[in-house]
Amino acid sequence: MRLPLKSPSVAIWLSIVAAMVVLIVMVGGATRLTGSGLSITEWKPIHGVVPPLNDAQWAEEFTKYQQIPQYKQVNANMSVEQFKFIFWWEWGHRLLGRLIGAAVLIPFIVFLFTQAIPQRLIWRCALLVGLVGVQGTIGWWMVHSGLANRIDVAPERLMTHLSLALVIMIFAIWTANEALHGQSRGHGAPGGWVAAVAGLFGLTFLQSMLGALVAGNDAGLVYNDWPLMGGRIVPLVDYSKGLWHVFVHDQGMVQVLHRFNAYLLLIYATALVLWLWRRCLDDGMRLIAAAFGVLVWCQAALGVATLWTNVHIAFGLLHQLGAVLLLILATLLLWKVARADRDFRRRNF
Repeated sequence: MRLPLKSPSVAIWLSIVAAMVVLIVMVGGATRLTGSGLSITEWKPIHGVVPPLNDAQWAEEFTKYQQIPQYKQVNANMSVEQFKFIFWWEWGHRLLGRLIGAAVLIPFIVFLFTQAIPQRLIWRCALLVGLVGVQGTIGWWMVHSGLANRIDVAPERLMTHLSLALVIMIFAIWTANEALHGQSRGHGAPGGWVAAVAGLFGLTFLQSMLGALVAGNDAGLVYNDWPLMGGRIVPLVDYSKGLWHVFVHDQGMVQVLHRFNAYLLLIYATALVLWLWRRCLDDGMRLIAAAFGVLVWCQAALGVATLWTNVHIAFGLLHQLGAVLLLILATLLLWKVARADRDFRRRNF
């Protein structure tokens, strides 16, 4: 049986996976903002699907939580009912992770045996399965960092966990488009276009990584003024602990990096969108670029609002959602530019 060149069913499957990743990123953000991420102190990939079902089981889970520094130093007065609130957030996050694992692995096996996956995409889909498996391990590696000597997870591990989730989402979106439209037969857009949009994609992804460091260090809870930071353009930074500590753990520095990369992204995106609108004739690409241009300004305003409200959960979640949507738009734009010879007519660049 000859393998297909296109597969709408595979494209739908991968699009659903990408949507599920967006959902789990948002649930993860809520888990972080509610301080729920360390409520489950064990990693039970199979048995952990079943939550506590009676008072004795709840008491057992609560006792385990009472042994870690977060409870002793932050939540020593917490009741069992309050513990249930943070437990359900983390349990829901882990359950979604398991569902994503099943949503990736089971259809992959089915599509593989029914020969529905285009041959050129089989290795990509297999890699996607592997990345989801690795993500589960990294999630526990992240949680484990907050169970002994910290009251929260290590910021660099949080950044790694979020970054890999976004990589999985990007990979699923890109491969879904390949499955839907088939293999490109041309050479793509001129290098200037590809490099320009790749730069936009890179800055957007970097901003998400820096945002994870800000969240991991609770840096949004300090320097809540804007455009200055504690009355300064750049706050005072203690370099005595080394550069690694400064750039990964210093609350002032990680917020500086997040702010300044946001300014760079805002300027770069605005210029690129205007340039693309003048030079591109493809309506779909112009629409994606315009959406990015509008959303990046909304995202900047949300960032300021998040600071001014001392990271109110609503603004924090909207800001995280904005980051994910920007990354989706950047991915779609880069994919279309990479296949520009098929997707739009172009003038001289």
